[in-house]
Amino acid sequence: MSQELQPMDPIYVTRTFLPPRAEYDAWLDKVYTSHVLTNNGPVHRELEETLRKRFDVPYLKLMTNGTLAIQLAIRALGVKGKIITTPFSYVATTSAILWEGCEPVFVDIDPQTCCIDPNLIEAAITPDTRAILATHVYGIPCDVEAIDAIAKKHGLKVIYDAAHAFDVTYKGKSILAWGDASTLSFHATKLFHTVEGGAVILHDEEADHRLRLLRSFGHIGDEHYCLGMNAKMSEVHAAMGMAVLPHVEECIRQRKELDASYRLVLKELPVRMLPNCPDTTHNYAYFPVFFSAGEVRRRVQEELEGIGIFSRRYFYPSLDQLPYVTSPPMAASEVAADTALSLPFYPGLPTHVPATIAQVIRGIIG
Repeated sequence: MSQELQPMDPIYVTRTFLPPRAEYDAWLDKVYTSHVLTNNGPVHRELEETLRKRFDVPYLKLMTNGTLAIQLAIRALGVKGKIITTPFSYVATTSAILWEGCEPVFVDIDPQTCCIDPNLIEAAITPDTRAILATHVYGIPCDVEAIDAIAKKHGLKVIYDAAHAFDVTYKGKSILAWGDASTLSFHATKLFHTVEGGAVILHDEEADHRLRLLRSFGHIGDEHYCLGMNAKMSEVHAAMGMAVLPHVEECIRQRKELDASYRLVLKELPVRMLPNCPDTTHNYAYFPVFFSAGEVRRRVQEELEGIGIFSRRYFYPSLDQLPYVTSPPMAASEVAADTALSLPFYPGLPTHVPATIAQVIRGIIG
């Protein structure tokens, strides 16, 4: 490997954004002053209301993580039975369905957007189908209008896994405005984070009341109403969220510039990149590329790792191939899972990295 392809330090696929320490400390001072560390404390309530207003949604509840957010969204909506879902997502999308005692029914994806293909949904609907759980993959919006029409026609609930879709808008409003529920992840790898955390967005007051009970052991004071769990966010995590939030717009701006840099150096190479969707304000959460075959992807990944640049197969595997589910083959999803490679993508990424990656790809596939 030539000398110019030797980064001085390892480059990882992502790097958590940390706000200035003084800003986080200021929020921690509020926590220390209140002596409240959990149980719906003042910083928790402030973050919850700030995000609700930011997205212009009627109800938003913070959660311990994005996986429990999906589980409790399913439960708050009273969904029991079969749930049509995507095979191309993080495993939490499927595991949440299974943990809630429901059955995932996979429908293949649109190869261009990697989101669930609405043209295939109706054929999968049976009398036992109760909901559609779709993922805004890499922050690319699903065809929400088509899914909405199908759901209304068949009386189904719609839940969106919006873990990647923080601040994404479609036709001038938050993507979280669609569906009966949307869920967010605030994991440390996400555009906006609370170290660990998540949220559920609902549009029905009764469902939101159930969610509040489900999140906190099923009781309010001494009155117990239902079987619940502990899915509350702590004050320390909420404080991180409040410190990170003012920097989100700048992070998105830098990510947009990095997206443009990657597209410029890769445009002449035989790789496929995600589309820029009409009527959509993107958040530039990830930068995956898709190769012609899994073997090419493997060679590129190994060559990059050899010079200290670490990429990630994201998502892998196609969820229809999990050992604990039963599904017919999902051809488009399986191809995407075999050929997709998420490249290093975060504010502050060394400027030479996109060109270096392009050089490695060119050396393998020309």
